[in-house]
Amino acid sequence: MRKSWDGIFDSGSLSDDSYRDNVRIEPIFQAFLCPLTKQVMKDPVTIENGQTFEREAIENWFRDCTDSGRRPTCPLTQKELKSTDVNPSIALRNAIKEWIKRNEVAQLEKAYKTLTSESPEIEILQTLSYITQICENGRSNMHVGYISELIPMIVDMLKSGSRKMRVQALETLCAIAKESDANKEAIAAGETIQTIVKILSHEHSEETKEAVSLLYELSKSRSLCEKIGVVSGAILLLVGMASTKLENNITLEKTLKTLQNLDKCEENVRQMAENGRLQPLLTRLLEGSPEIQLTMVSYLGDLVLSNDVKVSVAETAGSTLVDLMKSESNPAREAALMAFNQISSNETSAKILIQAGILPPLVKDLFAVGINQLPTRLKEVSATVLSNLVSSGVGCASILLDQDHRTLVSEDIVHNLLHLISNTGPAIECKLLQVLVGLTSSSTTIKNIVAAIKSSGATISLIQFLEAPQREVRMASVKLLGNISPHMGTELANALCSTAGQLGCLISIIAENNGITEEQADAVGLLSNLLEDYYLTRQLLDEGAFKVMASNVVSIRQGSTRGGRFVNPFLEGLVRALSRFTYILDDNSDAIALTREYNLAALFADLLQINGLDNVLVASALALRNLSKQSQHLTRMPVVLEPRSCFPIFSCCLSKQPVVSGLCRVHHGSCSVKDSFCLLEGRAVEQLVACLDHTNVKVVEASLVALCTLLDDEVDIEQGVTVLDEAEGIKPILEILWENHTEILRQQALWAIERILRKEVIAHEVSGDRNVGTALVEAFRHGNSRTRQIAERALKHIDKLPNFSGVSTEKEG
Repeated sequence: MRKSWDGIFDSGSLSDDSYRDNVRIEPIFQAFLCPLTKQVMKDPVTIENGQTFEREAIENWFRDCTDSGRRPTCPLTQKELKSTDVNPSIALRNAIKEWIKRNEVAQLEKAYKTLTSESPEIEILQTLSYITQICENGRSNMHVGYISELIPMIVDMLKSGSRKMRVQALETLCAIAKESDANKEAIAAGETIQTIVKILSHEHSEETKEAVSLLYELSKSRSLCEKIGVVSGAILLLVGMASTKLENNITLEKTLKTLQNLDKCEENVRQMAENGRLQPLLTRLLEGSPEIQLTMVSYLGDLVLSNDVKVSVAETAGSTLVDLMKSESNPAREAALMAFNQISSNETSAKILIQAGILPPLVKDLFAVGINQLPTRLKEVSATVLSNLVSSGVGCASILLDQDHRTLVSEDIVHNLLHLISNTGPAIECKLLQVLVGLTSSSTTIKNIVAAIKSSGATISLIQFLEAPQREVRMASVKLLGNISPHMGTELANALCSTAGQLGCLISIIAENNGITEEQADAVGLLSNLLEDYYLTRQLLDEGAFKVMASNVVSIRQGSTRGGRFVNPFLEGLVRALSRFTYILDDNSDAIALTREYNLAALFADLLQINGLDNVLVASALALRNLSKQSQHLTRMPVVLEPRSCFPIFSCCLSKQPVVSGLCRVHHGSCSVKDSFCLLEGRAVEQLVACLDHTNVKVVEASLVALCTLLDDEVDIEQGVTVLDEAEGIKPILEILWENHTEILRQQALWAIERILRKEVIAHEVSGDRNVGTALVEAFRHGNSRTRQIAERALKHIDKLPNFSGVSTEKEG
């Protein structure tokens, strides 16, 4: 008897019979058992000889008889039957149901007592398992009252310190939830969902599996979807699990189905989007009614999206958003703009939006006036989006904006941008300045922008932004002016000289001492582009700008200034500016004094050792050229005393000149790197010679012209040649002549070689070099008149041309 009972109610999870032994169960009747299965029958039927069996069991028996070719027989009597018809035993079935119900009631009463008392864990687990079986067998509807009373007790088990108890409680609640929406509501009462979500975060796979299963069942109720969504972390955990490769495929499937149930609520859709699951939002955006579309777009505008998600949204919904922006509905336009503000900040997504056609309606809204004019806060958003699109690197300037074939670089469009910049607040000013920065960063569009700035007379207005208190506005202004400075150098220099304050602002930016910033690099870059203007250079000297620059270079070289990714452009701008400063040294005592104060000659020589910054090398070499030209004027010539004429009769006493030791060989005076900027004293000759082998022709050109100052007419040329020879500089100069360099470089090398060859020893050594001879002949044959003249003299030095006495010996500079 007991075995049959266990077969009905126990699937193996209850190994302890004490649970039923302590419950008064009505004795089982033999008539309730199927003779074939030995189990209590669910659907008893009677065959023609009056025997009763479980319907499924006797039908299987008859089928086996037929399959084996036998006549159907009674399993008990083994006698053949004429018919296989069966008749339901309704009275017996009802009797069995009543018997089962009475026993289940007894079991549930026991369960109530077990769960309300401090029973052993094993008994509680058995009780929960039994309740689960009742529900899974579809009999809980007969005991609705009992089950509803047990639900709060089972929910309390979720807070148990035993993992086994929690797992079994979750499984039992899941089985109960399947039975009805009322059960789901009862389970979700109070803080149950918070507890389930907390369990969901546990790392134990069995707990996670059961927690997901229960949430899935609860999520089938729409009202509970909202309740699940408001629980902190619920959707985040589910989205995270759906994005992770779970070990259990069934758990993953239920997680996905739970999310599908939850996305019936708009607020849950928003939360999913915030946590990276945008598909529900995008689906509604693409397929929903106009009202739903507007809601979804509004959600999208509030999100902070990762770059990958921005690209996905642009690809999926870019065209739809552009259509919304074109609509006459102001709320739709506003929502679309806010969404574009989020999506366009990524380069790839910005390109996709441009392809989707965002630019024409965006510019139209930005410039709109009258009834269709956007409020200021939205114009700021439009300007931000336009800035993002331009900075993406896509050829925005080639995209037609209207039927008049205007583009972003059309003159009147640029005029409109400049007008907005001058007549709006700082936020819009900043973004539109950044738009112009992007357009002037391209060699194909900068000329259009420069022409429009000139024709609008906006130069002074743009310069005034250098004084803006907002750092971003100031930075954008500096960048824009830096971009256009190579094309508007004179205009910008004049404007800076004639207006008050802006030049001082640039100097103040450069002088900041909080680590090297992008703004500092841009500011000094702007100034270095403008310093070909003599008056601006003088004004910068008067305002102390070059002291600031020199101090910064020294600090960088000494390592006392914190670097970063802007240290190289900052250093390059500083050196270029200081190099330009050396062009105003003539008859300028202040400039000479500053050069001596900061020992700029030694500093420029030191900078020649930097690798990877070619512009620094070029600027340093040119600065050394300018400084070296000053050496012949700044060297202190020795004072020669007149000899005493005590004994005039001794003429030999009058002819002797005193010998002064320690004088510069080239300048014949007392030289130093700090006071007279002498290349020899500064040991810059070796560094310049080393630069003659540089791969950058500009570096070679600058280094060569600096070395050529040792061969000027105003210095001792023969000694200059000796200095070059000692520094092993003659061979590189000869190689420059016959190598395939620029015409300017070849001409400079030719000039230097003619002077080098004036020294007979050198000329004799070089005369046998066929490369030199060929190069000089080519220069003589194909050069201009000045080149031919220099080449002719050089050829005479190595006896390739006769040196007739009648040939002019005009001095060449």
